[in-house]
Amino acid sequence: MTEPTPYQELHKDGSVRGRGHMLDDEMDGYWEWFRLDGTLMRSGSFDRGRRIGVWTTYDRSGAPHKETDFGQ
Repeated sequence: MTEPTPYQELHKDGSVRGRGHMLDDEMDGYWEWFRLDGTLMRSGSFDRGRRIGVWTTYDRSGAPHKETDFGQ
């Protein structure tokens, strides 16, 4: 079985757009996405490319704004 590897996606300016782990070319485990200003925009988990569990969207101050449950 393949092990998950850390992965990072960048904005055009070089700042981090998203980070998490990839498993066999699919997003897997906990991921975070960031705005251009560096603030956390969204976080949640994947199971081999499929969104699972509760995903949280954050406002620009970093406070949770919305939660969406994708189940297991």
